[in-house]
Parts: sequence; C-alpha cells; structure tokens
Amino acid sequence: MDRTACRAYLTAGLSAALALTFAAACGRARPRMLVVGSKNFTEQEILGEIAAQQLERRLGARVTRKLGIGGTLLAHEALVAGEIDLYPEYTGTALTAVLKLPVATDPKAVFDAVAKEYRSRWKLVWLSPLGFDDTFAMVIRGSDARASGIGTLSQAAQRKKGWVLGVGYEFLQRPDGLRGLQKAYALPLEGTPRTMDLGLLYAALEQGQVDLVAANSTDGLLAERDFKVLEDDKRFFPPYEAALVVREGLFSREPKARAALEELSGKLTTEAMRKLNNLVVGKHHRPADVAKEFLDGAFDLQPRP
Repeated sequence: MDRTACRAYLTAGLSAALALTFAAACGRARPRMLVVGSKNFTEQEILGEIAAQQLERRLGARVTRKLGIGGTLLAHEALVAGEIDLYPEYTGTALTAVLKLPVATDPKAVFDAVAKEYRSRWKLVWLSPLGFDDTFAMVIRGSDARASGIGTLSQAAQRKKGWVLGVGYEFLQRPDGLRGLQKAYALPLEGTPRTMDLGLLYAALEQGQVDLVAANSTDGLLAERDFKVLEDDKRFFPPYEAALVVREGLFSREPKARAALEELSGKLTTEAMRKLNNLVVGKHHRPADVAKEFLDGAFDLQPRP
C-alpha cells in the first residue's frame, strides 16, 4: 500500500472510531437530576432543603428543589408520578389522609403499617423517622391558661363558655381532625370554626379573633411566644413522626443516596424543630440558610433543662 492510500485508510479508520465514540456518548443517557419536594409550609421547606443539601454534600449530585408543592395529596401524587424523588411526610398523615386507614395511636405500629402499604402499592420507601413528632396541638393563650387553670383537653371540654376555634382547611376534612377530636372530647364551640391559612392562626389567637387554635406541636412561635399547648390526655391524635418518603428507583440510580439520607434519621427533636421553624417564621431567615447551618452544626438544638 502506498503512502497516500495508507494515510487515507488511517484517516477513514480514525473517523469511524470517533463516530462510534460519539454515537455511544449520544446514546448513553445523561444521569437524571435528583428532585426533592415538599409541601407548602415552613417546616416542610426546611426539611426539604435539609434533604437536598445533604444529598448535594454526600453525593456531589445536582439537586432540583420543588418545594411548596401544595398539600398532602398533591405532594403524594407528585411522588407517585415521578415528578419528585422524595419529600418529608408524617406517619399519621399518611395513615389517615393518604391510605384512609383508621386512626391508631401506637407509633411503631403506625410506621410499620404505613411503610408496608406504601411499598406494596407504590414502591415507595419510608426511611427511619427524623426524630420528632409533629402532631396536632390545640393551643390557647398563655394568659388564659393561667387564669383558668386549663392545661388539658379534658379540662377544656368542661369550660362553660364556648371556644372560638380557628383551624387550617385540612383540619375540618381529616378523620384525625375536628370530627374525631369532637368524638373524643366534645369541646364546647361557639359558632362554626373559623378556617384560615396555617400561618395566620397565631396572629388570630393573639389578636383575640379566636381563643383556641388547631396548630402543630413544632410550630416556631411556640418556642418564644406566650402560648399554652393543651395536653391530649386521652391520646386521641395519632403519632405524626416525620420521615423522608423516597421512590425506590432512586436507590438504584444513586446507590449511596440511602445511606446519605439515613444520616438524618433521629437527628431532630420536637424542640429543635420548633427552633428551626422559628428562625424562618420569627427571625425571617431563609429556609435554605437554616438548613445549611443545621447541617454545619451551627445551632445549639439541645433541650434546655
């Protein structure tokens, strides 16, 4: 073979090899970006940010946020449809609002039932709880509690004057909400409950528009304002342990994701979550900044004696 023919042969061979390499690269799927979601309230956005930043730190992955999706059913539907890979959920909410199962009070039994049903129905995995229970909290003004001596829901049921009740929209519809609460305690109510966004409940309580609200036990304002959480002495409300719910396929795509996320299990107490929530609601910090400082270990989140 002469020099010209050889050069042509080599050039053709090199071009073919490059073409094959290019074709292989084009045909190879690009890694899918991880997507973390949350419902549309402060605590969920903080937890969503914590999960997203944890994945970025441990996996070096790009994570898209879809925070503030909406209520429980919208977030759940987004997870089932594959629009997000994970979001924070609560065991009692999953049991009653999503699975439509009867209210139960044993935390382990509730977690086990929810985890089993989610995996069998939708191939969704519940990771071990994050460490706190965000149950409903029936809250009154601290001054009213001191004046009346009311500290439990049973005592609140004995009040002669009816309570002016403020609630979020979901509380009226859920079986573990007002309907079940009234079966357990029969609280005297003045008029129909006043529905409002969850973020307005404490302002309405402070301003005297209502005198009892259905709030949440980890609300940030409970960390620093003069409010009294009434004890659920009949243990009506089911456990609402917070945990991350993950699409099973994520662990196939990202084998290290499970270990990274499980590092968060058991790391948050109810008091700690109140403090984180208050940094956003009361101090106006950004959820992303609060999440970063939490993961950096910058906060003293230990309970005070």
